Amino acid sequence: MSRAKAQGGTPATVALAKAKAEFTLHPYEHDANAQAYGEEAADALGVPHEQIFKTLVAEVEGGLAVAVVPVSGKLDLKALAAALGAKKAAMADAAKVERVTGYVVGGISPLGQRKRLPTVVDASALEFGTIYFSAGKRGLQIETAPANLISLTGAVTAAIGSAS
Repeated sequence: MSRAKAQGGTPATVALAKAKAEFTLHPYEHDANAQAYGEEAADALGVPHEQIFKTLVAEVEGGLAVAVVPVSGKLDLKALAAALGAKKAAMADAAKVERVTGYVVGGISPLGQRKRLPTVVDASALEFGTIYFSAGKRGLQIETAPANLISLTGAVTAAIGSAS
């Protein structure tokens, strides 16, 4: 589904379609008992874990910020803080994140959030022609060029992921 007409789409798919960005939607059967949403998506779609990115939200001195890192690793909070010119970062409260982004945990997309937050995409995303990330609901992934995500979110790239 290129340049998807995001039929009844999510705010993330609407943002991509409005920007006329090339993307493909990848639905999969979400298991309600799954705890590791990104790994579940990678396994269901047969995509390497390094190519699927999770969206995490952290508290930094200026408020909330978005970190987009491979599901194969963890977010390095010190590196995130440094990329944003902050002294420290800590994971944000899930209820606050859902309220601010408009998405539920496990389905948070870096695109189409209620409020545009400073965003940092792990530099490893640039190693791929396309990357996958949540389309804004559990069971649906977007595949697009990293440049589309970076451009639409106004993100900076930095080495913010670490091996788990």
